[in-house]
Amino acid sequence: MTTSTFYLSPSEAAQKLGLSVKTLRIYEQRGLITPRRTEVGWRIYGPSEIERAGEIVALRALGFSLAQVAHVLDGDLQELEPTLAAHQGDLRTQLGALADRLERVRALRGEIANGRALTAGVLTKMMASDAPEVAFDLPWPWGGERFKLHALRPLTYIVGPLGCGKTRLAQRLADALPDAAFLGLDRLEDGGQAIRDRLEDDPELARRVEHTLAWLSEEGGAPSDALTTLVVALESQRPAVLVVDMIEQGLSQATQEALMVHLRARPGRRPLIMLTRSSLILNLAEVGPEETILFCPANHSIPSIVLPHPGAPGYESLASCLASPEVRARTAGVIAWRPQVA
Repeated sequence: MTTSTFYLSPSEAAQKLGLSVKTLRIYEQRGLITPRRTEVGWRIYGPSEIERAGEIVALRALGFSLAQVAHVLDGDLQELEPTLAAHQGDLRTQLGALADRLERVRALRGEIANGRALTAGVLTKMMASDAPEVAFDLPWPWGGERFKLHALRPLTYIVGPLGCGKTRLAQRLADALPDAAFLGLDRLEDGGQAIRDRLEDDPELARRVEHTLAWLSEEGGAPSDALTTLVVALESQRPAVLVVDMIEQGLSQATQEALMVHLRARPGRRPLIMLTRSSLILNLAEVGPEETILFCPANHSIPSIVLPHPGAPGYESLASCLASPEVRARTAGVIAWRPQVA
């Protein structure tokens, strides 16, 4: 037999398949592929051998061992589903680790944007796997799974559909973080009287609140008790971390837009955790390196970080939970039913 353009040498076949010649030899030794031979005994690979080798490469990429590859190629598909399930789990773990590393790189970019000089030691410390984190067991409706959040950013969003448990996650974060407080939807139940009394008792706080409200007004924000209550919480010296339930509650479209400009530019940048379903509060195209998105799935899987890039794991589900203020107004006052928990 003589070689032609339809047959490849071992090195040519390996290059075409993205393998090494040694790997091809291993496949041959395990009986997975049998190359043809020239008249003088040299190995060559024709179209059928290349196709067979391509199938082996695909199965190996899906996590199959060589023994399992042999079974599948022989038509035995019993191990197909459990092997794919295990490989899916491995990929999810890898995606989680990748998301974590991407978050840390974004944090480094944020440090650079703020003018911090990053030495090799600082870079090493911030990228280390033992970075500071908040960790706790998730409450109902989860099953007590462990939740971890690395390096709390200045802005963190919690998003999810109705009934996903995002409010309980936010409350648990407020409990777990040192010197944190949860600002719930009951913040306007007294018509803002408690806020007005507080401002009267604290002239310095009143001055800061007045300044911020004036700035927001110049940016198009509309005055309201909801906005004043929120600004008072933001301008207070404590807590060190503020967790706000549905931060867009009672705010107009223009006010939400002005608020986000302020939150990204505010001095100090103490951590703020916001529950939201507003596409103006969480504009995915404007998320910066100092912002984190936590998504709570409807099926009560463990909340996860979602990167603000189309194609990222969870991105489409996240985007489907966000809507404009006009659309959000249609479900104003709607709450998810949940059973009594003993």
